[in-house]
Amino acid sequence: MTLREHIAELRNRLLISVLAIVVLTVVGYVFYDQALDFLVKPFNTGVRQLLADSNGGKVPELTFNNVTSPFTFQIKISLVFGLILAAPIWLYELWAFIAPGLHRSERRWAFLFAGIATPLFVAGLAVAYWTLPKGIEILIGFTPDFAQNLITLPEYLDFVLRTMLVFGIAFLLPLVVVLLNIVGVVPAKALAKFRPYIILAIFIFGAVATPSGDPFSLMFLAVPMCALFFGAEIIARVLDKRKARKAEALLAD
Repeated sequence: MTLREHIAELRNRLLISVLAIVVLTVVGYVFYDQALDFLVKPFNTGVRQLLADSNGGKVPELTFNNVTSPFTFQIKISLVFGLILAAPIWLYELWAFIAPGLHRSERRWAFLFAGIATPLFVAGLAVAYWTLPKGIEILIGFTPDFAQNLITLPEYLDFVLRTMLVFGIAFLLPLVVVLLNIVGVVPAKALAKFRPYIILAIFIFGAVATPSGDPFSLMFLAVPMCALFFGAEIIARVLDKRKARKAEALLAD
């Protein structure tokens, strides 16, 4: 293909992706109430548990701080869900644009990466959503008795999205480790040698990366990451043994 043909193809694929996002953003706008209920459920659950443990007290509230905030927030929620719902479409368009330039083996590894990365990322999102109520309960629990905790919905949305994104990306750690091992950058012996330092780095990452900063969220991020890292180390060990056997077979020939 000529440069002009590449640009035309890129334009068409971008157009399809944008149209898909716009259409599904409208769908998100229609189902705004259901999307909002899904997002605020961790807050309501955490607040109920906090009030039950403290035997009453001032009830924390989600608020808006100006006249236009409810409308802009609804647009923002709709756009977020539009991007998520349209992900299969714009990811396919991205892949269809890149794939022709890849070798067959590179395509195979890309499919394998996507097939493993997607469930790991979704698992991270699920764990984040499950831990949010406890994290919210702990953080709001620091509010003094004389103060009322009023949280704006846009700030709360940013907090939820950041938490879920951090968990989702963190759960991709074992896949990155295995890929580095496959290309020969990180052998299994190196992973075993530096295992204590890697575990320490995981806990430091969990402490810094979790927006809530509470020990509960830290543990629920760091412990699965450590378990996934151990699994990646085992896979790397198996792959290295396979490489060694192949090397020995070649030398024997």
